[in-house]
Amino acid sequence: MSEQQLPVGCLSVVIPCFNEADRIQQCVERVLQQSAVSQIVVVDDGSTDGTSEIVRNLDNELIVVRHHPRNRGKGASVRTGFQLASAPFVVIQDSDLEQDPSDYGLLIQPLLDREADVVYGSRFPDRRRLPGQYRLHFLANRFLTALSNTMTGLRLTDMETGYKAFRREVLEGLSIEESRFGVEPELTAKVARQGWKIREVKVSYSPRSFESGKKIGLRDGLRAIYCIFWYSLRPRT
Repeated sequence: MSEQQLPVGCLSVVIPCFNEADRIQQCVERVLQQSAVSQIVVVDDGSTDGTSEIVRNLDNELIVVRHHPRNRGKGASVRTGFQLASAPFVVIQDSDLEQDPSDYGLLIQPLLDREADVVYGSRFPDRRRLPGQYRLHFLANRFLTALSNTMTGLRLTDMETGYKAFRREVLEGLSIEESRFGVEPELTAKVARQGWKIREVKVSYSPRSFESGKKIGLRDGLRAIYCIFWYSLRPRT
C-alpha cells in the first residue's frame, strides 16, 4: 500500500532538531506533504544557529513546537515529542533528512495490518555499506546491532536507525531515560523486554558527512554499548 492509500491523519511525526537551520524548513515541508500526517511535533533542542527562529515561525495548524532552553540531546527531545504525540501511530523523523518522509507508508503498513507493534526502517537490510557512508560508522552500526540482538533475542539489521514507528499504546508504557543517542538501544531493549512485536522494513537512506552536520561520535558509541547491557539486564521494577 502506498502512502497515499494510508488512512488520512493517522500519524504523529516527532522531529528532534539541533542546529539544523539549513534543513529544518525543508524537512517540515516534506513531512507536511504526507497525507497520513495529522500532527508534527518539532522539538528545538537549544539550537544556536538560527533554527529556533525558523521553527518559531512555522505556520501550520498541524505543527506543535517546543523549545528546550539548552541542548539536552536527541533522547530528551524524543521524550518531549512522545509526550505530545496524539495520533494512533508515531514516527521519529530526524531533521537532517537522511531518511525520506515518503517512506512513511512502508513504516506504517505493518502496524495497520496488525503484523507489528513497532517498525524499524532498516538502512542496511542486506548488511552492506552504502555509498557515501563512513566505513567506521557502518562497522560500528554492525557491531552495536549484533550486540543488541544478542542481548534482546531480536534479529534486527539496523538497531540504530532513526526511523522507528510505534503504536501510541506502546509509548504509553515506555519511560525514556537516555538524553542523547543512547535512546536508540534503550528503546530497543525496553520494547523487547515488554514483549512488543518488532518488524523491520527497508527504507531509503542518504548519509551525510560531519562537514554537513552529522553529530554522532565515539562518545555516543561507547554509551550505546553501556545502554545495550544496562537496559537489557537490569532488574525489572
